[in-house]
Amino acid sequence: MARIFKGNKAALPSKRCAACGHPMSWRKKWRNNWDAVQYCSERCRRQKDMAQ
Repeated sequence: MARIFKGNKAALPSKRCAACGHPMSWRKKWRNNWDAVQYCSERCRRQKDMAQ
C-alpha cells in the first residue's frame, strides 16, 4: 500500500468480517497482508473453526 495516511479514516480501505459481518477498517498492523485478513477478531477466527 503506497498511499500515505493523512488522518482521514474515511479514506482507508475497509471490508466485512467473514464470520460476523462487522465492518473493519485497514490497520497498520495488517499492512503487509490486508488481502488475507478475513476476520475482525481472534474470537471470530476461532468461531469459524467451530462452525465447520
